[in-house]
Amino acid sequence: MYTIAQKLTAEFVGTFAFVLIGAGSVCADEFLRSAGQPSIGPLGIALAHGLTYAIMASVLGHISGGHFNPAVTLGYWATKRQGSFSSLAYVAVQLLGGIVAAYLLKWTLPETIWRPVAMGTPDLATDLMRGPGMWLEGTLTFLLVFVIFAANVDPRGAFRTIAGFGAGLTITVAMLLDAPFTGAALNPARVLGPALAAHHWTNHGVYWVAPMLGGLFAAFAYETILLKEA
Repeated sequence: MYTIAQKLTAEFVGTFAFVLIGAGSVCADEFLRSAGQPSIGPLGIALAHGLTYAIMASVLGHISGGHFNPAVTLGYWATKRQGSFSSLAYVAVQLLGGIVAAYLLKWTLPETIWRPVAMGTPDLATDLMRGPGMWLEGTLTFLLVFVIFAANVDPRGAFRTIAGFGAGLTITVAMLLDAPFTGAALNPARVLGPALAAHHWTNHGVYWVAPMLGGLFAAFAYETILLKEA
């Protein structure tokens, strides 16, 4: 049995890695494009996010559950799978991990690299209103949390040992669809750190309200419909 300190450490490290590599991949793409070199492109950025989440959730999931996302933790708390104190502590270290990762990038990379992409802070496309943006973020977060519950919570799930890769692949395909429109954050911790480091707060509320509601609905849907005894 792991202690709360060990669980919080796992959540911090997992979220730190996710934001560092995810936001860093956006900066790397900008650097390559500005240098006239072949960039990693949308697929590379999506894979950087998805594979990092998959790896960290797979190696740390047995310690903390591998949330790395306040929307996931909210779903666990709402369905009484995690207590209030540990849930608040999880969210706190997740946000801290994202902030530390973003500031590490800021201190490492020249401003000419991270400034044009606001340190990889997600934002809405120019022609996309906040309403549709929230629907996209909320719906895709719903699918992410639904997959996590199916793979990691459901005792009848056949793939619990590789649950992290199911979540990581979900993030990858979600970004392939939605990154051009909203950035496909699906995770407030992914947004807060870069936004704080780059001072980019445009449409910031979208990336809190929509993922948290999407995660909440997914948790309740799986709990009440699919986990309900026949």
